[in-house]
Amino acid sequence: MTILVFGHKAPDTDTTGSALIWAWYLTEKLDKPAEARLLGTPNTEAAFVLKRWGFETPQIIEDVSSDDEVVVVDTNNVAELPPSINDAKVIEVIDHHLLQGGLATKSPINITIRPVACTATIMHDLMGDAAEDMPENIKAVMLSCILSDTLEFRSPTTTAVDKALAEKLADDLGISIPDYAFELFAAKSDVSAFSDAELLRMDSKEYEVSGKKLRISVLETTSPGIVLDRKDALVSAMDDVAKEDGVEQVLLFVVDILKEEATLLVPNDLVKEIAEKSFGAHVEGDTVVLPGVVSRKKQIIPNLKL
Repeated sequence: MTILVFGHKAPDTDTTGSALIWAWYLTEKLDKPAEARLLGTPNTEAAFVLKRWGFETPQIIEDVSSDDEVVVVDTNNVAELPPSINDAKVIEVIDHHLLQGGLATKSPINITIRPVACTATIMHDLMGDAAEDMPENIKAVMLSCILSDTLEFRSPTTTAVDKALAEKLADDLGISIPDYAFELFAAKSDVSAFSDAELLRMDSKEYEVSGKKLRISVLETTSPGIVLDRKDALVSAMDDVAKEDGVEQVLLFVVDILKEEATLLVPNDLVKEIAEKSFGAHVEGDTVVLPGVVSRKKQIIPNLKL
């Protein structure tokens, strides 16, 4: 049986890359046939990484069955996984997010959750000496995951382990980290082909604050003006997206990677209240700039309050 390896919905670089990395490791080093899968269309940066390093886009699936053996990477949140995930044979979870609960397994499994910036960093350690056998394209994907999730070490989620591993991989590959990160972020910033609803869901997670379900969306870019020029259309799309997804409100944070700040769209009094209570911001108008805020995991979600 082929093991399916996948991460969360709305696949970013770490979810896409980690699925490829672990499928390679299981297949080539543990003699357990495995294949990467995606739960949606990869974002522009992840698509760039796939093309840049010669990978076919993994098959996109909507659900799993009780016959499927799976490894879950870069999430442990059942809301971000296939509807039937608890019917499948989950054999392992590798993640760097907070423990959500709700995942049920058929038997005891290996679970690794560590406070580092990305899942790929954990995988390198779990491989042990076998990591030295990674081919160039797998090393490059691992480097891409780290640079993406750390925003080239700008994010407060970055650890010394992430940075040291990225520098080692870049040295092995003969790659300049600043130059390659520029390529990654340029690809991430190209959102012209996406509809407003797609942008609102591109990199988002559901979260509950004081009994209200929210969709917390983040767009990381080196060209925030391109997104903010679509502000009115994005705000107009929020109601439909919220209704379709069963949430009270969509919060969109446009993260300026270079300036290391986020702009939150403020379409109504609810979001204004959230911004002022959560970040101590004074809101005037339909946007508010949050200096130093770049990480949803460490700076946005933990601070949300009503």
